[in-house]
Amino acid sequence: MQFTSFNFAVFFPIVILGFYLLPKKFRQVWLLLASYYFYMGWNPGYALLILTSTIITYVCGLGIYAIPGQQFGKRKAVLILGILSNLGILIFFKYFYFLYDSIAAVASLFGTHMKAASLDIVLPVGISFYTFQALGYMIDVYRGDVKAEKNFIRYALFVSFFPQLVAGPIERSGHLLSQIEEITHRPSWNFDKVTRGLLMMLWGYFMKLVIADRAGVLVDNVFDTYYLFHGVALLLAMVFFALQLYCDFASYSAIAIGAAQILGIELCPNFAAPFLSASVSEFWRRWHISLSSWLRDYVYIPLGGSYCSKGRRYFNTLVTFLVSGIWHGASWHFVLWGALQGIFIIIGDILRPIKDKIVVKKNHSVQVIMTFVLFLISFTFFRAPSIHDGVYYLERMVCQFDPWSLLDGSVYTLGLDGKEMLVLFLAVMILFIVDLFYQKKQIYFDTIVKEQCLAIQYLIVLVLFMMILIFGAYGEGYDASEFIYFQF
Repeated sequence: MQFTSFNFAVFFPIVILGFYLLPKKFRQVWLLLASYYFYMGWNPGYALLILTSTIITYVCGLGIYAIPGQQFGKRKAVLILGILSNLGILIFFKYFYFLYDSIAAVASLFGTHMKAASLDIVLPVGISFYTFQALGYMIDVYRGDVKAEKNFIRYALFVSFFPQLVAGPIERSGHLLSQIEEITHRPSWNFDKVTRGLLMMLWGYFMKLVIADRAGVLVDNVFDTYYLFHGVALLLAMVFFALQLYCDFASYSAIAIGAAQILGIELCPNFAAPFLSASVSEFWRRWHISLSSWLRDYVYIPLGGSYCSKGRRYFNTLVTFLVSGIWHGASWHFVLWGALQGIFIIIGDILRPIKDKIVVKKNHSVQVIMTFVLFLISFTFFRAPSIHDGVYYLERMVCQFDPWSLLDGSVYTLGLDGKEMLVLFLAVMILFIVDLFYQKKQIYFDTIVKEQCLAIQYLIVLVLFMMILIFGAYGEGYDASEFIYFQF
């Protein structure tokens, strides 16, 4: 079920009514049933998969917690069993074809030809997200950061909580499980939380329907036939893809955070004005925050983190971002994209003394622009279907750059006419203002609105609502089937 679908417009009010009208002791069961119904909206069979993952990690968590701390080997064995079981499921459904094709390619170098894989495997929506969330819980129990959850209903809801189930944020057990436990005795209604939740959902729908889906028209048109276009069109598509990806993913997080807040649950923030970052390392502290922090705590730090030699630290950084690349997709161009992030951070660290003294000393704007350029270059491989396509895309953009096309009106034939471009420009200006507020005051959209007088609050809500209503991409012919990150 999609946040942008009519079904969700019916489903969510019913969930809210049931949550607040039913006796509090039934809230956890109600949300669990709602979450499974939400997830089964894509494919009923997905429910069996997430249930299997839930049972495995629940049992392993109890096993780890029950084994005395001094029996280190047994506890570690249970943890490894749980990790391998869940990763095995993830690898089969997400990486089977990638691994098979890679092995076949290597075998062909030695004269062995393998038959094409004949299995019909469909990637379950959100499997990477809930798998990482469940794995994080087991590791937290193993480390002693949280106690094992004995109530299966609560734990199952932790894994499957519908607002953040299929595209995050990836929640931590210590943060979400305690809130799930509290909802059975929390006050029935909190007006401030409900209004803040509605504001976040409004902001999310604005980013998705007015910016992301509009920018996506030009992006798809150019990227799908990039070999027909020249430099300016390709550069515009890169910039528009940056906007599309940011607003598409951040919009899902905003809607998820808002929906959860209406139900009295606080989810962790997932984006913090990332395009205003002054370095690639800062960018990854502000983009997909829940994944970045997960990789830091469960991959980077266990490898040795920063408390080691510089060479080892660079190795840890590169491995962590390779994991990030593989997590995002079962293809070599995602692996390269992840490697580029690590390489950029390593080079940035090596060149920091020169950069600070000569290139961009005390010039934050230049650093922001440089970081954004690196984003555009690396995320070209994120969007392109292969490494070869990504390389050829960048080569064609540079070698066939045609600045005169900015003056002949051809940019309005790429999928968006002049009016559509103007709407997108105005919407991006609103986005930029909101991100500047975060940059200056470290506050999100709901707080920005709440800090204004009542008349301004109503005006902001009215303007965004009317822009969604008038300029939103929906209606006949609109495909509400996917947010971009559903494929991961």
